[in-house]
Amino acid sequence: MPSYKKIINKLINKKITVSTAESCTGGLLAYSITKNQNSSKIYLGGYVTYSNELKIRDLNVKKTTLKKYGAVSKEIAIEMVNGLYSTNKTNICIATTGIAGPGGGTKKKPVGLIYIGIIINGKMKVFKKNFNGTRITIQNNCVNFIFKYLDKSI
Repeated sequence: MPSYKKIINKLINKKITVSTAESCTGGLLAYSITKNQNSSKIYLGGYVTYSNELKIRDLNVKKTTLKKYGAVSKEIAIEMVNGLYSTNKTNICIATTGIAGPGGGTKKKPVGLIYIGIIINGKMKVFKKNFNGTRITIQNNCVNFIFKYLDKSI
């Protein structure tokens, strides 16, 4: 598990701002950032857009994209992180959408499937991950993956 505190301090020292848009992680990413002292220096805030209505309203996700690909898709992760970036203009924008379980999975989209959109200094990356375990394990694994990626990228 990455040291969240070390990574937050790295962001603070480099004055790198962060914002988040979460669906499947339900605020765990925001909490994992804000539980660290001085995180207010770099964390501007975030959204927990659990419903499609909020994804549309707060992040400018398109109804047509939701209908065509579903909320758990690379396309929605892209629209979520782009909506976050256009609203907040932080150095780092992170969006998560997926199926944490225990129910809700299908053959095509199993429990543990998560898409993570990350924009760092205007450059976007989207990850498709399949995590195993309980709901909280899947959510924690997603947040750990994000922190590891940030640690390598900043």
